[in-house]
Amino acid sequence: MNKIWKFFQYGYLIIAIICLIEGFLRWSSDRNKAYLFLGFSFFITLVFLFKRHFRKKVEKRNNQNL
Repeated sequence: MNKIWKFFQYGYLIIAIICLIEGFLRWSSDRNKAYLFLGFSFFITLVFLFKRHFRKKVEKRNNQNL
């Protein structure tokens, strides 16, 4: 099950990169939407880091119990 979560975890990075690119593409035409996309990109990156940290913590705990 943990292998599946590893792949889903990197989906967050893909979404963050898409939002980052979209933010830069909209920068000259619509600044408000650009800020929104850049904010989403930052938030999703934080979610990725949190999930990765939590998953590694759980894996470490599970390996110690074995």
